[in-house]
Amino acid sequence: MTFSEILDRVGSMGHFQFLHVAILGLPILNMANHNLLQIFTAATPVHHCRPPHNASTGPWVLPMGPNGKPERCLRFVHPPNASLPNDTQRAMEPCLDGWVYNSTKDSIVTEWDLVCNSNKLKEMAQSIFMAGILIGGLVLGDLSDRFGRRPILTCSYLLLAASGSGAAFSPTFPIYMVFRFLCGFGISGITLSTVILNVEWVPTRMRAIMSTALGYCYTFGQFILPGLAYAIPQWRWLQLTVSIPFFVFFLSSWWTPESIRWLVLSGKSSKALKILRRVAVFNGKKEEGERLSLEELKLNLQKEISLAKAKYTASDLFRIPMLRRMTFCLSLAWFATGFAYYSLAMGVEEFGVNLYILQIIFGGVDVPAKFITILSLSYLGRHTTQAAALLLAGGAILALTFVPLDLQTVRTVLAVFGKGCLSSSFSCLFLYTSELYPTVIRQTGMGVSNLWTRVGSMVSPLVKITGEVQPFIPNIIYGITALLGGSAALFLPETLNQPLPETIEDLENWSVTASGPISAPPWGSRSGPRAFP
Repeated sequence: MTFSEILDRVGSMGHFQFLHVAILGLPILNMANHNLLQIFTAATPVHHCRPPHNASTGPWVLPMGPNGKPERCLRFVHPPNASLPNDTQRAMEPCLDGWVYNSTKDSIVTEWDLVCNSNKLKEMAQSIFMAGILIGGLVLGDLSDRFGRRPILTCSYLLLAASGSGAAFSPTFPIYMVFRFLCGFGISGITLSTVILNVEWVPTRMRAIMSTALGYCYTFGQFILPGLAYAIPQWRWLQLTVSIPFFVFFLSSWWTPESIRWLVLSGKSSKALKILRRVAVFNGKKEEGERLSLEELKLNLQKEISLAKAKYTASDLFRIPMLRRMTFCLSLAWFATGFAYYSLAMGVEEFGVNLYILQIIFGGVDVPAKFITILSLSYLGRHTTQAAALLLAGGAILALTFVPLDLQTVRTVLAVFGKGCLSSSFSCLFLYTSELYPTVIRQTGMGVSNLWTRVGSMVSPLVKITGEVQPFIPNIIYGITALLGGSAALFLPETLNQPLPETIEDLENWSVTASGPISAPPWGSRSGPRAFP
């Protein structure tokens, strides 16, 4: 008897599972607010230099830029004066007295003057946030294996609530960045623990559906943020509003049960048995729960215990030629997806369309994108879906380079299409990666892959700074990287209707029997797609 069969005895899709998924899904619904928050809290309004304090009461003429609009970062040294020579009248200087912002909404940009020579700090703030997610994944993944999934989830909720609220009261920009780093750190812990706790408590046949449901929670969360930002124009109040709910999630997480597999593997089988019996009562199967015994639980999970005792590290991913090739291709695909995704997701204000409407459109495209992805994964396979998503996204981003800035509608359509393709890439990668790596090293492989997408999302905002040299450079870099990721996916094997490899030996047998390009694995077939191990 496997754990799935034990779960069937206590109720695999009862009231407990629906409540469990709902409690895990609500925080994910609100997590999109934090990931994309700087679209609104760091919005840059139209601005120009403030006239000198000793300027006369008459009009102060602003110099005009090459685009025919007033200069944002320069001003005339002298006010209009017919008695001055032309060269003197045209002399310009930086904005020594600050800026005037043409907006009724405030942001971190207007509060700390993150414009002109300081505009790089805005992109750095987003990179610092992504760095928090990256470091959090490295640290909390190990702590989760040591102390359990639920304690890490509970502490991550509290950390996100506290650091998010702290960011709202930050007196200076450096302190704000510290709190944003901690926000990213907490988000990483929430993501890791939620995925594990979600798939463990539902039957194998429902894992893909439940995982997709959590993905849609994040998608619909993107609709909430524009409404909140429109209703709350002050960035500090908006930051506080999206952070406070996590204090509630911190309290509700105490109801969430610990991972049964982790309890058994950690020598806490008696506690695991108590949780299973509690679930049985909740699902109306009290008698089945009472029949479960400690010996039966240990015996049925003996295979998983033995697999867990086989210790593998990240270095093993590069030891076997087949595993090394897969790791390289997957790492490039993950990096390209995170790198290009956040170039579009965080660049909403660059398209000259109403910020709130465009963010709703950007969030809305994920709905059909995820649905099309599910159909494509089921009928065309993982290999084709993954490669096509990244190649199409790369093409759309490169096309933006050749579309004039005044054709806003065309640029917006290309950006929305590219963002939908990258959303599909994310959905496919989570499933594809878990199916390619064998059970004994799957968690390590997923961790390394996730590391690369965080590196990509962290570097992505910094690449925008190259736009100061030439405006087209960032899109060239983003587009080519996505094309490289899609090309790498072409070298990955197909896993549709194939069983999950259990051990390293499975892959070694695969590499021995395969000649030339990677072929289908030789260890049989399975009935349908599976979202997680």
